[in-house]
Amino acid sequence: MPNVSNMADMTFEARLAAHGARVESRLGALLGRADGGAGVPERLAGAVRYGALGGGKRFRPFLVMESAALFGLPPERAETTAAALECIHCYSLIHDDLPAMDDDALRRGKPTVHVAFDEATAILAGCALLTRAFEALAVEERHADPAVRLELISALARAAGWAGMLGGQALDLAAEKDDAARMMHADIARLQDMKTGALIRFACEAGAILAGEPATSERRAALRRYGTALGRAFQLSDDLLDAEGDAARTGKATGKDAARGKATFVAVLGVDGARRRLDELEAEALAALAPFGAAAAPLAEAARFLTRRRH
Repeated sequence: MPNVSNMADMTFEARLAAHGARVESRLGALLGRADGGAGVPERLAGAVRYGALGGGKRFRPFLVMESAALFGLPPERAETTAAALECIHCYSLIHDDLPAMDDDALRRGKPTVHVAFDEATAILAGCALLTRAFEALAVEERHADPAVRLELISALARAAGWAGMLGGQALDLAAEKDDAARMMHADIARLQDMKTGALIRFACEAGAILAGEPATSERRAALRRYGTALGRAFQLSDDLLDAEGDAARTGKATGKDAARGKATFVAVLGVDGARRRLDELEAEALAALAPFGAAAAPLAEAARFLTRRRH
C-alpha cells in the first residue's frame, strides 16, 4: 500500500498519484483474479480488469478521499467508496465506447474493451463493474453504520442513474439526432450536469456522507456547490481537449464532438468564450471551498488542475 503519511508535504500531482495508487490497489482486490476465480468466467474477468485497471488519473477517487479528509477521515476509511465510484466510472466508459454509443476504438491509449474483446463481452464487463460497485459498498466491514452505507448506495445510485449520468447520456445521444446547434445554454448545462457532473458531485460529497455529516449542513452544501462547479469545469475542459487536443497525449480520439455534431459549450461559445467560462467556473469552485479554509487546499488545486490541463 502506498505510504501517504507525508501527504501534507506533497505537490498536487504527487498527491493525486498517491491516491490513485491506493485506489488501484483496492480496485485490484475488488475485481479479483485475472483468471476469474470464485466462479467468475475467465474472459469476463479479463475484460473487467482490462477496462478498469492500469489507466486514468483516478480523479473522482481523489475527490472522495480529499473530501473525507476535510472531516478527519484517513484515506483507508474512504478508499472502498472511492474504488466503487471508479467502478461506476469505468463501466460508463466501456459502454460509452460501444458502437451504439460513441463508437470509439481508443481509450486511455489502448484499444477499447469491445475492440480488445468483443461487443457482448464489453456490455457484460460494464454491467459487472456497475453491480460490483454496490456490492462493495453494502458490506458491513466497509462502514459500521448501516445508515451511512445505505446513504452512500442511494446517493451513488441517483448519481449514476436515469436522473444522473444515464439520463445525461440519453440527452447527449438525442442531441446528436436533433439540431445540437439550436440547444439553449440551459439545455447543454442540464445535459452536462447529469452526464458528467452527477458523479463528480457525488465524489465531492461522499466524504461528508462517510463522516456522518448531516445532509442539511452548510459544509455539505458547500461541497455540493464545489462539485457542481467542478463538474461543469471538467466537462468544459474535456470539450476543449476534444477540440484542440492531441490523441497521442489524451489517449483517446479527438475532434469527435464537432464531427458528430455534439452539443457542447465549445460549439456554442467558441474556444475563447469557453476558456473564459472555464475561468469563471474555477472561481466558483474556489469560492465554494471558503468554509473549509486552508484544509481545502488540495481540492482548490484540483479545480486549478482541471482548468489548466492539456491532456
